[in-house]
Amino acid sequence: MESLGGRWGPILVAAVSAIVVAAAGAWLTTLGPWYRSLHVPSWKPPDWAFGPVWTTIFTLTAIAGVLAWNGAPEGAERFWLLTAFVVNGILNIAWSGVFFRLQRPDWALVEVAALWLSVALLILVVARHSGLGALFLLPYLAWVGVAALLNWSIVRLNGPF
Repeated sequence: MESLGGRWGPILVAAVSAIVVAAAGAWLTTLGPWYRSLHVPSWKPPDWAFGPVWTTIFTLTAIAGVLAWNGAPEGAERFWLLTAFVVNGILNIAWSGVFFRLQRPDWALVEVAALWLSVALLILVVARHSGLGALFLLPYLAWVGVAALLNWSIVRLNGPF
């Protein structure tokens, strides 16, 4: 087995990072009485669908990160790649906190716009080093777009907050 600094290091870091972001977001997501009382659009996916979709997205994101890391030269390129992933992870977690814990879908709507932009930026940064990795991030961009539309609909149907 190679050292952690070899082939397995980026894989381990990407997997653990994806698990941490997913777990933090899941911990902040509470489907209690407040959430259940919200009016939602008829096209909202069922609650059970969010887990499998996010698991797929986090898996593809981790793979994209490894592909881009392996394609990027050491130094500034890897720094910006890592920075883009960290910012995106923070924004991903923050949305759940703002929407579910603070119970502020109106503020979450602003936050989800920043999240969507961070995914778009992530695609551009990853594309510099891995075209396939960038393609793996497209479902993430699409899903955050759906989430933004759903968030907007919830604000429209339930506001003001």
